[in-house]
Amino acid sequence: MKTLILSGLTAVTILSGAAAANAQTVVITQEQQPMIRDYVVRQKTAPVTVVKDYDFAVGTVVPDVVEVHPLEVPEMTDKYEYVVTPSGQTVLVEPGTRRVVQIVD
Repeated sequence: MKTLILSGLTAVTILSGAAAANAQTVVITQEQQPMIRDYVVRQKTAPVTVVKDYDFAVGTVVPDVVEVHPLEVPEMTDKYEYVVTPSGQTVLVEPGTRRVVQIVD
């Protein structure tokens, strides 16, 4: 019985650690956020239309029907793509995987 409980606790610990690592894939600093906002505004990127049964959230994969745009901010060394949501948020997307890594208000 103790072995079963210990095994269950170990599995929960491993899974929660993996989830926490996944949620913290990228950190855009407070100083970088205005640069990103300015870039997106200058590009005049239109918000995407609502995608049925999809909510933009960190860790989710942006559907193929949604057009992503390159984020070309010279001050940033990491390269990302982005989408503007219907509510006006900028969603940073990992190139290649289309996985949402951060949402910038």
